[in-house]
Amino acid sequence: MRLLQCTRDNGFRLTPDMDEDEIAVHPYAILSHTWGAEGEEVTFEDLASGAGERKPGYKKIEFCGKQAEQDGLQYFWIDTCCINKGNKAEFSQAIQSMFRWYRNAARCYVYLSDVSCAPHRSEQEANMLLWDLEFRQSKWFTRGWTLQELLAPSLVEFFSCQGKKLGDKISLRQQIHEITSIPSLALEGTPLSQFSISERLRWKGDRETTRDEDGWYSLSGIFYVEIAPAYSEGAASAFKRLKEEIDKQERCVQDVRHTDPRDDKKRIEDAKGGLLADSYRWVLNNTTFRQWQQDPHNQLLWINGDPGKGKTMLLCGIIDELHSSMPRTALLSYFFCQETDSRINSATAVLRGILYMLVSQQPSLVSHVRKKYDHAGKTLFEDANAWVALTEIFGDVLRDPSLNTTYLIIDALDECVTNRPKLLEFIAMQSSTSQRVKWIVSSRNWPDIETQLERAGHKVRLSLELNAKSVAAAVDTFIQRKVDQLAKEKRYKAEMRHAVLQHLTSNANDTFLWVALVCQDLRATPKWNVLKKLPLFPPGLDSLYKRMMHQIGESDGAEVCRQVLASVAILYRPVTIPELIALVEQLEDFVDDLESVREIIGLCGSFLTLREDTVYFVHQSAKDFLINKAPQEPLLFRAQNVHNSIFSRSLQLMSTTLRRDIYNLRAPGISIDQVKPPDPDPLAGIRYSCLYWVDHILESRITKDSVKNLEASSSVYNFLHQYFLYWLEALSLLKSVSEGVVMIRKLANLQFDRSPDLRAFIQDATRFAMATRSVIEQAPLQAYCSALVFAPEKSIIRETFETCVPHWILRKPRVEAHWSATLQTLEGHSSHVTSVAFSPDGKQVVSGSDEQTVRLWDTATGVLQQTLEGHFNWVTSVAFSPNGKQVVSGSHDQTVRLWDAATGALQQTLEGHSNSVTSVAFSLNGKQVVSGSNDKTPSLPTASRSYQGLTVTRYGSGTQQQEPCSRRSRFTLTMSGLWPSPPTANTFRPYI
Repeated sequence: MRLLQCTRDNGFRLTPDMDEDEIAVHPYAILSHTWGAEGEEVTFEDLASGAGERKPGYKKIEFCGKQAEQDGLQYFWIDTCCINKGNKAEFSQAIQSMFRWYRNAARCYVYLSDVSCAPHRSEQEANMLLWDLEFRQSKWFTRGWTLQELLAPSLVEFFSCQGKKLGDKISLRQQIHEITSIPSLALEGTPLSQFSISERLRWKGDRETTRDEDGWYSLSGIFYVEIAPAYSEGAASAFKRLKEEIDKQERCVQDVRHTDPRDDKKRIEDAKGGLLADSYRWVLNNTTFRQWQQDPHNQLLWINGDPGKGKTMLLCGIIDELHSSMPRTALLSYFFCQETDSRINSATAVLRGILYMLVSQQPSLVSHVRKKYDHAGKTLFEDANAWVALTEIFGDVLRDPSLNTTYLIIDALDECVTNRPKLLEFIAMQSSTSQRVKWIVSSRNWPDIETQLERAGHKVRLSLELNAKSVAAAVDTFIQRKVDQLAKEKRYKAEMRHAVLQHLTSNANDTFLWVALVCQDLRATPKWNVLKKLPLFPPGLDSLYKRMMHQIGESDGAEVCRQVLASVAILYRPVTIPELIALVEQLEDFVDDLESVREIIGLCGSFLTLREDTVYFVHQSAKDFLINKAPQEPLLFRAQNVHNSIFSRSLQLMSTTLRRDIYNLRAPGISIDQVKPPDPDPLAGIRYSCLYWVDHILESRITKDSVKNLEASSSVYNFLHQYFLYWLEALSLLKSVSEGVVMIRKLANLQFDRSPDLRAFIQDATRFAMATRSVIEQAPLQAYCSALVFAPEKSIIRETFETCVPHWILRKPRVEAHWSATLQTLEGHSSHVTSVAFSPDGKQVVSGSDEQTVRLWDTATGVLQQTLEGHFNWVTSVAFSPNGKQVVSGSHDQTVRLWDAATGALQQTLEGHSNSVTSVAFSLNGKQVVSGSNDKTPSLPTASRSYQGLTVTRYGSGTQQQEPCSRRSRFTLTMSGLWPSPPTANTFRPYI
């Protein structure tokens, strides 16, 4: 983008072409106008040659420059002369960037060449009516491109042909609305995304453009999409492409959405009885909070406190206050982590939730998502590389020059179960990148969270324990409200209301959750028994939980409640009611009576709650109590026994439910993307069992029963021998084949001294699953077709399930008799694989390829974990650091690159070679990297460089160095080294 710069002699000059970062530090005005007749406007060529001053359009340039200087702006932009229309690439880019350029302008001046009257207070009413009439009839309102020029900038000012200001789009919004039918809210700055697509299309009206295609190109910015101009395509084709881009944009935003945090916030508030303003308003005047809010250098606020202190509701209140007080153009995005809800307890879910809210409010940010999404689709957010992709996208969003003032809030970091360290590292790093972005996070007082957040550069900390007086006052207010609700609902007399109020105030210990749990119990207590029961509620959460346990133990449903609590406490994720019925033996009689199961869960109401028929803990502290303190209570069994019970139930259920082609797909070639679960879904009740039965037997293996399960003729052997392929099919339908491979390998690691047959079966099953994972993942019924017929003839799985091969396969291919040394074939590279290496712990493999990428693979499942992009020529050599935390790669692009193995982030680019890098390696202590090259440098080290404590030594071609692995595309990894195999595919295979 070129700008016109005002000079000291009251003239102007064209600046060089600037990128977005340079433009961001040069505020500019922008002109909106209607073009004059052919030859009247000053062009880029005119300015370059010094001509154009005699053209009528030169008057507009003088006006815009003079007005910009009056407004304190040194730069301005005009479409007629700032774009080199002779350069097709530049012109095309300008068309696509126009909306963004107008949106980012400090001021937009609308020059109305056909409006000559200026309103003044001293003028007669007739003159005012004449000005208004000319304004309404101005040609500017009939042109296509001026629609986005009206809507994109935040400040649009209208001027007559004499340069007199008529008003702005706010003061004139009523007239503009009457002329254009554009809602006043849109003129006032409400995000255009809040208006439907059909409504925005109607704003086009009868606007005209010189070229028919421009009628649709000019709307692209209003829908936050970009379409490259193709002026020979015609208006119909232009509209079709615009609509296609709008549809892609909508799909992208829909696929980003994993949950809507706005819905989670409402659900949380409703579950806690609504948000009480007086319980959080104390924080608004808190010194630390105000310091974070007002000091531009304090980017991160960490709110920490013990369980039940009201952190979540405090953040709900802060969100409401920010929403009501921040500018209309500011962005507010938030996320609520909950350990007991698998949808919202991972680092990836956090970034998806926050990103979804950001792009919903400022859709122009979707462009950063689509750079990757258009190639990968929804899998971008779900596969093994999701975290890496999301962090890169999020980083681009936060660095976007057009990003408005933004508030990002994350609640309950301690309840982020999956990849919390990565999330904390990301927050600490990103919280200092932009002064336009402010963060609030909350968590318990955990040392590991404190350690990670200490790395953040500009932060403040608000401890609820250090603000005990304010928290106590908020809890008192909360108690007052809850007691008032109880008294009204239960019709307490004044004496009873006072007694309840006194007991809660005296025993709450400044803990919101304690108050909520006691009031929940009192709501179910008959009025005549309230005073007798009050003293039974002890102070402190743990004491209260013990009391609740005792109360459950004395109820009629004690036995079934005991089983439900014991099971839910050790399950690996929240389960649905059908899954719970399947797992808890005492509930099997209620398979057709879901309402009774809901009532039983209600009896455990101090610990459990139901949301959309899924069982959750009321609070993380409830689960912590059951796991860490309740095992000493008589109510619960030993955890190992519960694990064994769930394992046994799972095997029993899978054995009675699983069968071949359980979804009646019939066609063996049908892909998983085409599968739609039937209604009712036969897998609904056993989803949990299919995914976690192995984990439960591993946790229970010290019991006598579990030992028997691993013996000959055991339940495990019988299940696998009869249902193994059916189970793999079910895992494919559940999109969890990789998890199944991991489960089988876990079984393979157990000792089977008493059952050589079981050991042999599991070892063969492991080879079978690893070899066929990719095909069964893609097509569930291929477990009975290609997976079987291409297995070795002596494979135990093939021999066991030979009858499952379809009868129409009359002639089977010739295959080897036994499994070869190949464990897996890892596919994904699109060109030759040049180098591979294992991580020190053997859990990962890194590969380099001619396609310029480095890839990380999970050796247990063969799943691609990350694709590291950055080299712009062949990758010739790769290696892991001794601690497995870094990967180094060398390339024909003459660079050595260091990568974070966990996040995939590029850490360093080491330059210095003048020819291809052919080999790289870490020193034994991981503090040095050595590289070899074809740059013909001396045999002794020619360069030694230090970067953040890492010394890089470069050796020339005369030294002893490792040769590149091969130019072929397949590699076999043996115990003794690397050997090339025939170049039949762009894959490599680990061998035993």
